[in-house]
Amino acid sequence: MIYRRGQKVLVQGITGKQGTFWTEKMREMGTDVIGGVNPKRAGETYLGLPVYATAVEAAKHTPIDVSVIFIPPAMAKEAMIDAIDAGVGTIVALTEHIPGHDVLEIFARLKNSKSRIIGPNTAGIVTPGEGFVGIMPGHNPNIFMPGDVGVISRSGSLGTLMCLNLTRARLGQSAFIGIGGDPIIGTTTRDALMALDRDSKTKSVVLVGEIGGGMEEEAAEYARGMKKPIVSFIAGRSSPPDKKMGHAGAIVTGGKGGYATKRAALEKAGVRVADTPAEVAVFLSKVSKVA
Repeated sequence: MIYRRGQKVLVQGITGKQGTFWTEKMREMGTDVIGGVNPKRAGETYLGLPVYATAVEAAKHTPIDVSVIFIPPAMAKEAMIDAIDAGVGTIVALTEHIPGHDVLEIFARLKNSKSRIIGPNTAGIVTPGEGFVGIMPGHNPNIFMPGDVGVISRSGSLGTLMCLNLTRARLGQSAFIGIGGDPIIGTTTRDALMALDRDSKTKSVVLVGEIGGGMEEEAAEYARGMKKPIVSFIAGRSSPPDKKMGHAGAIVTGGKGGYATKRAALEKAGVRVADTPAEVAVFLSKVSKVA
C-alpha cells in the first residue's frame, strides 16, 4: 500500500476531467502511469498512453501494480471488480457514495484474491520523491517533501494540512496513506500502521484520526508493541454525541468511538496525542529526539 518508484499504475477513467488532470500531475511527479481504461475509447491513445476496454485487457499487455479508480459511484463496482479480476495488487478507490450493496459485493469478490483496496473514498497515497496515486497534491513540494515520517489519515484535507505542517517544520515524509472515510474500507488504520512499522524508510508515524468507529482503538493495540514513535491528532473533539459528523463513518454511539475513548486508548499505548494539528510537528520533534 506504499507506492514505490517504478510500480506500474493504471488509471480507470483516464479520459474524464479529473482522471485527465490527476494523471498529468501524477506523471509530473514521476509516477509510472502505463495506460488507462475507458470501454468507449478502447484502442485510442490519450495523453500519449494506450486506452483499454478493461483492466483485464490491459493486464494482457503490461504488468499492473496499482490501479486508481476515477469512476462515478454507479459504475465503481464494475471497475473495481475488473481490477480485482485483472490481479492488480493495490486498488486505490477514490470514489465515494458507492451504494452499500455494491461495496459488499466488491469485498466479497476481494476474498481469495491477491488485491488490496485502499478506500473507497480515499484521497490516495503519496511517497514524496517517488510518486503518488490519487488526488493528493503529491506534486507540490510546499506540501510534501521526502523524509522519514509516515502519515496515516482518513481525511484527505486533514492529511494535506498535516503534511503541510510537517514540511514547514522540515520534517519530511516517507509515505502518506489515505485510508478513506467510508464506513466500510479495505485498509484500516491498523493495516496502515503495520505497513509503516515494517517500512525501513519510516522512522516515526503521524496518525490522523477522527471520531466514529473503532479503528483508532484497534490501531492503539498494535501501537503498544511498536518501537517507532507515534504522534496522533484526533479530529472531532467538540462534536456532540450521537450525531453523524463529516465522513460517513464518523458517528459516535453508546460511548464508543468518541474522542475521549480514542485518546485514552492511544495514550495508554504510549502514543502522544496533540490537541491541535499545529502541535503535531512540535511533539514529533520531541519524541523523535528521545527515540
